[in-house]
Amino acid sequence: MQKTTNLNKAVFPVAGLGTRFLPATKAQPKEMLPVVDKPLIQYAVEEAHAAGIRHMIFVTGRNKRAIEDHFDTAYELENELEVAQKFELLALVRSMQADDMDFSYVRQPRSLGLGHAVLCAEHLVGNEAFAVLLADDLMVGPTGGQAVLAQMADQFRELQQSLLAVQEVPLEQTRRYGIVAGDSVTDAPGNRLIKVRTMVEKPAPELAPSRMGVAGRYILTPAVFKHIRRQSSGVGGEIQLTDGIASLMAEESVYAFQYQGKRYDCGSKAGFLEATVELALQHPEVGEHFRQYLNNLKLD
Repeated sequence: MQKTTNLNKAVFPVAGLGTRFLPATKAQPKEMLPVVDKPLIQYAVEEAHAAGIRHMIFVTGRNKRAIEDHFDTAYELENELEVAQKFELLALVRSMQADDMDFSYVRQPRSLGLGHAVLCAEHLVGNEAFAVLLADDLMVGPTGGQAVLAQMADQFRELQQSLLAVQEVPLEQTRRYGIVAGDSVTDAPGNRLIKVRTMVEKPAPELAPSRMGVAGRYILTPAVFKHIRRQSSGVGGEIQLTDGIASLMAEESVYAFQYQGKRYDCGSKAGFLEATVELALQHPEVGEHFRQYLNNLKLD
């Protein structure tokens, strides 16, 4: 009988420069850009926590100190809120440092790609399965349903194999994604599971094996580390995580999971604005006012 492995660690690669959002990201991390009232990285951490993960590992770079400060205790702020008897805000601030969460930070010294960033966290992950969350991809589960990573964690507990979140993408956009192709697992609930046979990083549309693109959520077994370590530079001169996972498939099965919910590409300005508008409409404090504003807005 296969031993069940618990999923307790998540890796957040946050060392990127955020050049697509310059000048806003010249002096602040792109992961700290707020969607309504929370920075992107907080959405990702909350998603990991909802999936049962308690050890958050951040792979950072220069000028990323704001991320560490965001999840640290702000004694002066908490004192001011307590003296002013703003207890709701005080509880909100303290919730970001939940007692059951641990935070670790490691530097990626050079921008050598997502695979290299994940490899930087190996000594903190150890011989355990782990999740990888890209904060640029803001993932929202279905209304009243599970968060995306929680859906994947449930599936991982059954499979005990590496799992990739995927969505169908337009053919002309395959250059933006790792693309997978494989065989549907017909006995999986909702027919949302694919056993991956082929995985290609950012193929041209005419070379893409399918339209199934990898979104920014992964659950990986620790065997992936040795496969990433063997990789030479791939697309863009970087060490690609996709290449490491493709190599892993020679050793063990890898599955793609068609999640329920929506992904916002907040690495692009258009996706960031879409997320801001849609999440603002759902916000309990400002949603109704914002809806009225949009209804009254005159668009040419």
